[in-house]
Amino acid sequence: MRLSQMLFVTLRDDPADAEIPSHKLLLRAGYIRRIGSGIYAYLPLMWRVLQKVSQIVREEMNATGAQECLLPQLQPADLWKESERWDTYTKAEGIMFSLIDRREQQLGLGPTHEEVITAIARDMIRSYRQLPLHLYQIQTKFRDEIRPRFGLMRGREFIMKDGYSFHADEASLKETYQDMYKAYSNILRRSGLAFRAVEADSGAIGGSGSTEFMILAEAGEDEVLYTEDGKYAANVEKAVSLPIDAETSRFTSYEKRDTPGTETIEKVCQLLNCSPTQVVKNVLYQTVYDNGITVLVLVNIRGDQEVNEVKLQNELTKLASEYGAKTIISLNVPNVEAQQTWTAKSLPLGYIAPDIADEYITASKEIHPKFLRLVDQTAVNLKNFVTGANEAGYHVVGANWGEQFKLPEKAVDVRKARPGDRAIHNPEQTLASARGIEAGHIFQLGTKYSEAMGATYTNEQGEEKPLVMGCFGVGVSRLAQAAVEQSYDKDGIIWPVAIAPYHAIITIPNIKDAQQVEIAQKLYTEMNQAGIETLLDDRDERAGVKFKDADLIGIPYRIVTGRAIANGKVEVIERATRKSQEIVIDEVTTTLHKWIIAAIESKN
Repeated sequence: MRLSQMLFVTLRDDPADAEIPSHKLLLRAGYIRRIGSGIYAYLPLMWRVLQKVSQIVREEMNATGAQECLLPQLQPADLWKESERWDTYTKAEGIMFSLIDRREQQLGLGPTHEEVITAIARDMIRSYRQLPLHLYQIQTKFRDEIRPRFGLMRGREFIMKDGYSFHADEASLKETYQDMYKAYSNILRRSGLAFRAVEADSGAIGGSGSTEFMILAEAGEDEVLYTEDGKYAANVEKAVSLPIDAETSRFTSYEKRDTPGTETIEKVCQLLNCSPTQVVKNVLYQTVYDNGITVLVLVNIRGDQEVNEVKLQNELTKLASEYGAKTIISLNVPNVEAQQTWTAKSLPLGYIAPDIADEYITASKEIHPKFLRLVDQTAVNLKNFVTGANEAGYHVVGANWGEQFKLPEKAVDVRKARPGDRAIHNPEQTLASARGIEAGHIFQLGTKYSEAMGATYTNEQGEEKPLVMGCFGVGVSRLAQAAVEQSYDKDGIIWPVAIAPYHAIITIPNIKDAQQVEIAQKLYTEMNQAGIETLLDDRDERAGVKFKDADLIGIPYRIVTGRAIANGKVEVIERATRKSQEIVIDEVTTTLHKWIIAAIESKN
């Protein structure tokens, strides 16, 4: 492609609304154009990158026997109500665009396609002889992000590959899950990316086991905790670890202490000269279930630990049926305004004790009249601990479970693992932290959707059984931007060879020099015919502008038909290393062809 004929406009300055390097660079280099909040046009260069990524995904999926299809973006609400996710996606998480058509029917723009694919399986799969079956698509998805940001990382419209498998049993699902683990690893490796596969929380998708594939990058929104021995890695939402040992309490008898102005753990420890590991912290949460019931949750946790709200939400979701509900709409620490809707009397915030009375809650149809009391494992075995006294300005010391306070019946693990913690598989290993961008996620769904939607098959014994399902997603557009986030410098993008929009760019420093133009055009024709995807910068611009643009757009190899042509050579610069060498003109095509093949094969 000739740049003089291409839709190609670059910017010298960073756009004001771009926050991270990859977003800035894709806008500046003319890869994407913002159309609205979280909505971007993929311009010609970007579309080529997306096609490259899609092709790698397609090849790896097809190699596993998965079959490509295309599912509708517009989905009937009735399907989502069958799976009981309509309220979760339109109210709780609020990420689904929903609308009503002229027939007064509710519809949604699909952020995911479990319901659609399960409905198809329900109608078409009858026998175990049709199993296993794996369908996938590469499709535009939609999420009503409350705060779209970071360009294609968190947009409201994005391209994704999602696949769904159907099985007769868990053993078959696990085989496909392992196939996908390998396929996803291959996809990222072939794309030239450094990544880490980590244990993950299944979230609103549901199911049991799940693994995220994180592209390692400083700007990643996710924190990954891992051990150096390579035997453990998990998203911080899912990570487990051994906390540091609690110090022995210096208090040997129970008493109430005057502790004014100590609403925080740090302040109370400073005043009482104690360790946070000797404190029971009592954190109050408000959760709203999908039937409108509000439940107040009191979590007792060791003072040096933080509550992992994803883990807490999972525990509360398990208890939904006890309140006549199916799922959670919201979970948060209630502010003063929220408290006013249910408090019977003012709470001693900052000084709450584990035994705060249920009488603080106003009983009503919408408010459950008792605190749900949970204790984290870190607090269960504390002796002679410090905690609130249920009175502003006072704490108690030397307290014990079974004496001054009743130990809650529900002991849970809701603490947040963090760097420096000891690993469970080997306490000699400690957790280290890295930032990552989630590019892929695979789930073992089990029968969550098939049972809810009546998708069954007949086994060899003639029994009707629910289909066992898997779900596997790759963010195609997210992966493309993540590649930039992982690899750039002060001058622009550095694309991996396998997904670069073009392999090479030929730059003519002086368009008025007939010899420079002739050699450039000769190489341009030869290289493209040899399968080297090549751009020709034949614009009537200063050489410096062309060099800056070539660096900015990140094409792996630049050929310059400059002064070296007097010696029968051209200058070739590798974008990633900035290594420059002069190569005989007649050897350029064969040399570059070898380099490109070697770069791609090294990742296979």
